[in-house]
Amino acid sequence: MANTLYDFARQRFLEAQINWMTDTVKCLLVDTGAYTPQTSVHQYLSDIPTSARVAGPVLMSAKSTAGGAADAADVTFTAVSGNSIEAIIVYIDSGSENTSPLVAYIDTATGLPITPNGGDIIVTWDNGTNKIFKV
Repeated sequence: MANTLYDFARQRFLEAQINWMTDTVKCLLVDTGAYTPQTSVHQYLSDIPTSARVAGPVLMSAKSTAGGAADAADVTFTAVSGNSIEAIIVYIDSGSENTSPLVAYIDTATGLPITPNGGDIIVTWDNGTNKIFKV
């Protein structure tokens, strides 16, 4: 699969139900051996099995939207161990997994896949035109 937005996130952006700047945006690292993304069907964090969640969530800060591209400060997942990591999931934390919308699925990035060794994993977001993703 390639980096993409979840279809329901696209709809929520169009209907002003997601605000990148003010919503609580988090990300987590996932093992795709335990999660098969269905970006046209999955819409909430509860759609991702806990067995697939290797690390996180981590709060994303210093968010920006210049040029229609979502960006944020790089994030650090500390002392990561467990299954191999093939993807990063970005979502809005509503306080409940059943209502926390999935936003982006990223599996094409420098360093992916990675096998955790107990050390930190730093996600350095793309500094190009599209940043994390572009709407």
